[in-house]
Amino acid sequence: MSLKSIPSNPAFPLSQSHDAQNTVSTSASGPHIPAEFEQTLTLLTSHRSVLGYLLLSRSQPVTIIRHSGVVFEGEQGRKYAQAVGRIVESVQTGLEEVAGDSTDTDEIRFMRIRTKRHEIMISPNERFLLAVLHDPAT
Repeated sequence: MSLKSIPSNPAFPLSQSHDAQNTVSTSASGPHIPAEFEQTLTLLTSHRSVLGYLLLSRSQPVTIIRHSGVVFEGEQGRKYAQAVGRIVESVQTGLEEVAGDSTDTDEIRFMRIRTKRHEIMISPNERFLLAVLHDPAT
């Protein structure tokens, strides 16, 4: 699967109608998502190997703003959301430790993690995390 249609560092200006920390639904009252990004999400969900996606807040605790796919329903979705948040936080902390006293700290643009069963791709920006779960065997 190619994710060329997903920007490696989403520069989409998502404006929030209310605080992301309290957003857990996918209702119209959530953040405004530009049409171009909506099309990308639709394209993702139509690909047969994609099991779903999570759009998460960067606030602590990480919350689900929007999701697609049965795998991210209910408690399982919350577990994935927390795991993605911890992964991104751990890697960013590691990058800061490597930088040491340098003021030029690197930041994550895109992460691809392959496990025995799945592959999860994470694309963070300043306010949001986009995580896509995909079955590489399909």
